Formats: sequence, structure tokens, C-alpha cells
Amino acid sequence: MNDRVQIPSQLLLALAELRDKAMAAESLNALAFSIANDAYPLLRFRQALVFAQRPGGSFDLLCVSGLAKPQEDSPYLVWLRRAMPWLGRQMTDIEPAWLARESLGPPPEVSDGWAEWWPPGAWCVPIHGRNGQRLGLVVFLLEEPVQENLVPLMQGLFQTWSYCWGALSGEGRLKGWRPGRRQVLVVVALLAALLLVPVRQTALAPAEIVSRQAQIVSSPIDGVIARMHVRPNQPVEHGALLFTLDETTLRSRAEVLRKEVAVADAELIAASQRAFDNPQSKSELTVLTGKAQQRRSELSGVLAQLERTQVVAPRAGVAVYGDANDWLGKPVATGERILLVADPAQPAMRVQLPVADAIALEPGAPVTLYLTAYPLQPLHGRILETSYQARVNDESVVAYRLLASIDDGEVASRRLGLHGTAKLYGERVVLGYYLLRRPIAAARAWLGW
Repeated sequence: MNDRVQIPSQLLLALAELRDKAMAAESLNALAFSIANDAYPLLRFRQALVFAQRPGGSFDLLCVSGLAKPQEDSPYLVWLRRAMPWLGRQMTDIEPAWLARESLGPPPEVSDGWAEWWPPGAWCVPIHGRNGQRLGLVVFLLEEPVQENLVPLMQGLFQTWSYCWGALSGEGRLKGWRPGRRQVLVVVALLAALLLVPVRQTALAPAEIVSRQAQIVSSPIDGVIARMHVRPNQPVEHGALLFTLDETTLRSRAEVLRKEVAVADAELIAASQRAFDNPQSKSELTVLTGKAQQRRSELSGVLAQLERTQVVAPRAGVAVYGDANDWLGKPVATGERILLVADPAQPAMRVQLPVADAIALEPGAPVTLYLTAYPLQPLHGRILETSYQARVNDESVVAYRLLASIDDGEVASRRLGLHGTAKLYGERVVLGYYLLRRPIAAARAWLGW
């Protein structure tokens, strides 16, 4: 007696749980997944398929039990696309029906696939909307028909599926509403008036805080960097030692030249002494004198290069460069940029405006910089200068280089090297031009106007 009472109660609890899951579905795909997978403990099906029916009578597969996403090009799904229109035509009633392959006599293109992939029978549950139109079809592949006493108990579940399906698919929303001619004219007039509203052109571009007074420090001679005496972003005074080039080769060259100068002087003295007794030796004095002067000039040049191996700061400021380890032992050429000495008291914005986003900008146009480190404290300024020609920047983007000032009072908490996004403000235009500017430019380029 207790077992007979317990079984229906468990069944009712299972049906209530299925209805709750259907009501909790947030999308049609989520509902289809629940229908295909959560009903397995009740029906013990081999497979469940959920289809959405289009107005023309075709079906779209939404979910297959046990699969997160079916493969569209599989032979099984190709056969389903051929078989479902025929199977849908067999469902003439709004009630679930048991369809057996032997009794229906399907056409060969359907019968072959049914025999290969499906069991002899399938239980088809139609999903209908409030107006009686069929919205979808659920196919349960079973080895034998469903028990007759179970079908009435599941009618409430089927109605819940139909209700949730209609709600999630938008059935009945604004149905039967048709805008009148006057309403259409009012909407068109409002849109036209909205497109004539004046707005200001804007553009977004990456930007960086730099110094308006920055001087490049480059290598004075060819050589190898032996030591960096300053750290990145370290304040330096005028004349402070920045970096040193390796002096080994130059010192060896200077020592050799000193000996060559001594030899040339000795030869010149000996020739001068012989010139008193031998008139022919007087002709050698000019050659030896020139040779001695040449050696002294070479020695002076090498000594001058030795003095230039100690590179000092041309002005007071902050040393701006990457990492000292990147330069140690690195060969450099004459004029190669090593670092910058920038004045942090005169910051500015350097903006890289891509060509694709360029708008008409004049000196004095306002700029707002939103720093990545301080997103809630934007910096304001105005454009000081714009580049005439666009060039490829470090990110391989063709862009114009703009320099903008930073208003007074917004400098103390901003250091050089901070990055962010700059918003540039151009002239005022109507909203229609603002929205269609880039499509118009693309159309003109494509049509060749």
C-alpha cells in the first residue's frame, strides 16, 4: 500500500520540478535544452530532439539531448532536415502522438534514415501558441509507446512548455498593431528633426603625457655603452653624467699614436742634426715635419673622442628611457638616440590620431585626456600643433601626431609617461552628418565620386 502511494507522489514532484525549470528558462535555447535533457528520468528515451517551426512549415533544430551544440554538417542532421517536413505533416492533431515507421510507410528518403538512426517508433509532442498555431515540435525516440496512465499527467507539463515557448519567442507582442499614415509621418518628421540637431564632432585617440621641453641625448661617437649612470625617470642636474662609452679601443689607439709621435719627433731631430753636415738631408725635413704633425693631429682627434665618451646632461630635468640593462654592452652609432632629458614642470599631451578617425581640427581645439591610472580625474587642454603628414606609429597605425597643452592646476599629480585616451572636439555639425560621415566617405571612395 505504501509503495502505491509513493510512486505517484514522486511522479508529481518530478513533473513540478520540470515545470519550474521551464519557467526559469531565460531564452528559447535554454528552454529547448531543458525539454531535451530534463525529461529523461521520466521517459527514459534514447534521444530527444527539439525543433522550432517556421511559418513556411520548415523546422530548425534547437537542441539534441546530450549535445551542447550539434554539428550542422553531420549526415544525421542533413537527414533530419529532409525528414522533419514530412514528419510535421503527419501531426494533424494538437495532442501528442505515437508515430511508428511500419504503420506510417514513410518515403524511401525518410525510411532509410529512420531505420538507421531511429528506433521503430517516436513520440511527437507539438508545441502550440495561444492562437493554436504550432510553434515547435518535440520528438522523443522511445523503444516502446508511453504508458497510457502517464500521458494525462504530463498534459500540464506540455502546456507549461507551450506557454514558456510563446513567451520567450515573443508570440503575441504587438500583434495586430499597424501604424497609421499619420503616425508614420509623425515618426518620420521626428527623425528628420533629430538628424538636424547640431552636435560637436569628436574623435578618440591614444595619448601620452610628454614634456614640451625635452632634449634628445644621442651617442656622440661610435662605440659600446659601458655604463648608465642614471636610472629611468631619475631627476638630473645640468652637467650630470648620464652614461659612459667603452674607452678600451680609444685608449689603445691613443697609446699607439703617442709612440708614433715620439718616433716621428725622433726622426725629425735626427734629420735636423744631419742637415748641418749633409745638404741632402734638408729635403727630408719637410716630409718628416708633416709626418710628425699628422701623428699629433691623429692623437688630438683620439683624445677628443676620449673626452666625448663621458656624456653629460645638456639641461636639468628627468632622464626618460626604458631599462638600463637594455643598453649595457650595446653597440651604438653616432647620433643614435639613447634617452631624453625632459622638464617635468612643462607637461603636454602627445596624441596619435588615426587617419581613419581624423576630423577637422585647428590649433586651440579642446582636448580631454582620460588617463588609465586616473580614469576619474580627466585632464583638459587645447591643441598646440598638428603634424602635416601622417606617419606609421609604434603600433603600425598610420596616424597624425598632435601636441596639446595641459591646463594649469592639473599638473602636480601627473607624471611623464602616463598613457590614456584623448577625446578631441572639432567643429559643430548636424547629427545626420555626424552619424553618416564615415559611411559617406567609404561610399565616395568605393564609387569614385
